[in-house]
Amino acid sequence: MHPRLSILDLAPIVEGGTAAQALHDSIALAQHAERLGYTRYWVAEHHNMDGVASSATAVLIGQIAAATSTIRVGSGGIMLPNHAPLTIAEQFGTLATLFPGRIDLGLGRAPGTDGPTMRALRRHLSTAHEDRFPEDVLELTAYLAPEQEGQVVRAIPGQGTEVPIWLLGSSLYGAQLAAYLGLPFAFASHFAPAMLMQALEMYRAQYRPSARHPQPYAAVGLNVIVADTDAQAQRLFTSLQQRFLGMQRGQRGPLPRPVDQMADLWTAGEQLAVERMLSESIVGSPRTVREGLAATLERTGADEFIVACAVHDAAARRRSYELLAGVMAG
Repeated sequence: MHPRLSILDLAPIVEGGTAAQALHDSIALAQHAERLGYTRYWVAEHHNMDGVASSATAVLIGQIAAATSTIRVGSGGIMLPNHAPLTIAEQFGTLATLFPGRIDLGLGRAPGTDGPTMRALRRHLSTAHEDRFPEDVLELTAYLAPEQEGQVVRAIPGQGTEVPIWLLGSSLYGAQLAAYLGLPFAFASHFAPAMLMQALEMYRAQYRPSARHPQPYAAVGLNVIVADTDAQAQRLFTSLQQRFLGMQRGQRGPLPRPVDQMADLWTAGEQLAVERMLSESIVGSPRTVREGLAATLERTGADEFIVACAVHDAAARRRSYELLAGVMAG
């Protein structure tokens, strides 16, 4: 088995940088990924986060798709409880009309933000709207399907585009729903690894074949940082460790600069918590990463790896993905 290789991007706003720089860096990275042969480039919806510039996800997808020509571009994901399904169908139907055969629509059930921001996004919607997620997925699917006789509400553009829909998850819920609906599934083990194996097993065991997807298809989200040496990669990794340490402390901010070592920055308990959240991370030289990916593939049977790489320096980030492409090609 030789899994496909794709990229998950949050358009990180780095310490000392700007949102404009982050967005331009994401576009440049997508162009680089296309040259390197990556399968798809996904951006994720988050809101009210100082270190993330991908809040207007569909807008950024359009910019990336316009700057590339062959790589698939999509969402990893759109947080559907924040939106009316018709709105998303129109947005992604427009993208699919402009860039046919290249757009993916990954859907998540979480809000992608904090409580006050969630209420600001939904405004007139019920705070229990998450409970409608399965119905909203089906409604959205219908807006992208061929028009039915007597259909009153249509997505224009969108109707008939049949944009590929994925379900994303960090628990068993998404795995069960993806299996029931016969959809591809991506597990967010890059930040919530605890249920990875259980979710994959449940998804495959309960999968109901669909017309478009007769077989289950599972992608695994991973943090992967590659540099010329293990020590260089570990230093780059400290930016992500600091970000997750800030999450433990309820602190937000831009992606921090790397540090030589983390020992003075966290307590033993904080270190344990961060390492638990980042346990599905592969960091090191090409040889180290090759061994780590082989072990993860054997354990998960992943059809695809969707790789996040939160590195402070844009050039080092591009270099990491370049080295990773070489590892996977070797």
